Amino acid sequence: MLKIARRLKESGSRARMIIQVHDELVFEVPEKELKAIRELVREEMEGTIRLRVPLKVDIDSGPNWAEAH
Repeated sequence: MLKIARRLKESGSRARMIIQVHDELVFEVPEKELKAIRELVREEMEGTIRLRVPLKVDIDSGPNWAEAH
């Protein structure tokens, strides 16, 4: 989470991590940045630690948290 927040700030992105809910991170992301932010989040979350079984991240989007599921 910290690396994602740092990378968002460094990149000048308008996307913001707004809340963590259990095992989920919720972001506010401008539509035009959605693809790049998905890639950034997946890269950081899946690459944070090496395990025998790969760590996979599901990423969904929508106009609000309820509709993103």
